[in-house]
Amino acid sequence: MTHLQEELFKLQDTEYRDFNSSLIPGIEKETVIGVRTPVLRKFAKEYAKSGETEQFMRELPHKYYEENNLHMMLIGQIKDYAECISELEKFLPYIDNWATCDSPLPKCFDKNKEDILERAKKWIAADTTYVKRYGMGVMMRLFLDEDFKEEYIQLVAGVKSEEYYVNMMIAWYMATALAKQWDAAIPYIQEHRLSEWVHRKSIQKAVESYRITPEQKDYLKGLR
Repeated sequence: MTHLQEELFKLQDTEYRDFNSSLIPGIEKETVIGVRTPVLRKFAKEYAKSGETEQFMRELPHKYYEENNLHMMLIGQIKDYAECISELEKFLPYIDNWATCDSPLPKCFDKNKEDILERAKKWIAADTTYVKRYGMGVMMRLFLDEDFKEEYIQLVAGVKSEEYYVNMMIAWYMATALAKQWDAAIPYIQEHRLSEWVHRKSIQKAVESYRITPEQKDYLKGLR
């Protein structure tokens, strides 16, 4: 066991491990240490100062789920955009679960939206489940507000996949689009442009959202 792994096991909460591992299908329970996210986030801030991060980020793939989450947290702390993107591109193919994939985006993305948009398009076109999901997550988080264009919805809605975690992200994106860009998003539901499963899941998630008005929810229920 590496020194880093030993340190992570010192932070282990076995009850949390048992609970959290049940929420991440496809991940072996033995690869989940059981470190709560706020604890791991605090550890990441200190570990970033240790001088060990460069070696750790080169040693791929990681063994433990928490190592993957730590890796994403370390990327998120990088302020230089070029360096951040370089490290992210190296790591994306190794993501193997939805929780790591859905980590908060690095703050440096906010000031580099023109470049990150082109990269998100490339990620969405990738064959890898979680690279594709990450790209759609970028579009959902960064391009449904003041930088929104109607064509962006088609970019996500046009994805055809048999992968559960890809389709779930499409539904999550569409529900968020309905909350933020109703007029642009609702035709995709009205005209059944999505697969049947994604269509129903999008409506379900939208109806569950506090950002959708009661009147909109009633209308969506009639489109199931």
